[in-house]
Amino acid sequence: MNQDSGTSGGQVLVVDDDQAMCEMVQTALTLRGHTVTWVRSADEAMEQLGRTDFDAIVTDVKMPGTSGLQLCSQLGELRPDLPVVVMTGFGSMDMAVTAIRAGAYDFITKPFDIDLLNITVDRAIEHGRLKTQLRRLEDGREGPSGFGEMIGESQSMRNLYDQLSRISQSDASILITGESGTGKEVVARAIHQHSARRDKPFIAVNCAALSETLLESELFGHAQGAFTDARTQRRGLLMQANGGTLLLDEMGDMPMALQVKLLRALEERKLRPVGSDQELEFDVRILSATHRDLETAVEEHQFREDLYYRINVIQIHLPPLRARGMDILLLAQHFVQQFAQRSGKSVQGIAEPAAEKLLNYSWPGNIRELRNVIERAVALTVFDRVGVEDLPDKIREHRGKTVFIGGDDPNELMSLEEIQRRYINHVLESVDHNKTLAAQILGVDRKTLYRKLKAENE
Repeated sequence: MNQDSGTSGGQVLVVDDDQAMCEMVQTALTLRGHTVTWVRSADEAMEQLGRTDFDAIVTDVKMPGTSGLQLCSQLGELRPDLPVVVMTGFGSMDMAVTAIRAGAYDFITKPFDIDLLNITVDRAIEHGRLKTQLRRLEDGREGPSGFGEMIGESQSMRNLYDQLSRISQSDASILITGESGTGKEVVARAIHQHSARRDKPFIAVNCAALSETLLESELFGHAQGAFTDARTQRRGLLMQANGGTLLLDEMGDMPMALQVKLLRALEERKLRPVGSDQELEFDVRILSATHRDLETAVEEHQFREDLYYRINVIQIHLPPLRARGMDILLLAQHFVQQFAQRSGKSVQGIAEPAAEKLLNYSWPGNIRELRNVIERAVALTVFDRVGVEDLPDKIREHRGKTVFIGGDDPNELMSLEEIQRRYINHVLESVDHNKTLAAQILGVDRKTLYRKLKAENE
């Protein structure tokens, strides 16, 4: 037996009575980033399983004593979530098929290509982790980590929780950015709930949903007779939220003329209702949210620079759902339980093939889209788990986008300029055309990105 330690990736156990084969597989998988242990019999493998929590097993079929086929059967009963990849010669394919029926995840035939070995083991590890995650989510023994009503365990979300815990007690203005559907209002409510203003009002207004006149009246209030139908005096949201928090959602869509009045009010902490000569003092923490790239909007004179700096004392950027990994399943399971309870259906969770589809989809609508998909799936399913057949066609048939740069045929090869153009457009699509974020990903400043985009259009 030998063991290679100190590498990243999965823990893999290799079982083969041929030491040379064990060492060859160990070398290949170690270069892939896995930690590899090898043994020369099924009995030794069972001993190792009692000491180490492996992510996958690669085993030969024909071995003295307990065969690889018998090992598969034992593991199917003892560790059904542990994926097993069997190695077999061309002459023993029937045994490989039997091993699959006994519960093995996949098989490869000797002599095998190293790339095929790596891909097969990677997929086996992913499959095993997916099964483990789904079982853990269905068991629900541990509530998911979060902040307020936010849910997520990915590193990007843990970093966000840490940031929110440090800034919530502050009274500084916060700009919350992120694609549509990423949960910006949920974040704003969490900030309010963890602040010293938690016992005071939290009010949200969508700046894109109202005309300039109505939005001004909503924010500042109006005097009686200020305009047609203003039969009574009305307190604006800035006064209604006094002592608490006001969320200006879709701030990037606020009309320029109203931006001037809001800036003055925020600087002086005083407002004048529409049609009134009286100035009123207010004490409100301002949170703003937008899916637009406000830095670009400022440079293009579509948003006031002075207001931008006033609302952007601290900026929080929410990651898109596609960048949150297993959080997709965490949120999906949460929605399954929510909608199953509402509808009175006994839906417990998500079947593995459906879970793989959810993980492979790009989620342009983010959490809002996921919620709608799961609500639909729970309504449609006739089983105790959401299946692939319960998902919309766009998710069942989704294929990941790739940036194709040509094959081996010289006639298909592209210039470096064309490859660069395609990749820039790919990054822009991935970040919802947020030029500031795209520039960060590409490793260039915004001016360089603007210059390249301008050159494309000339």
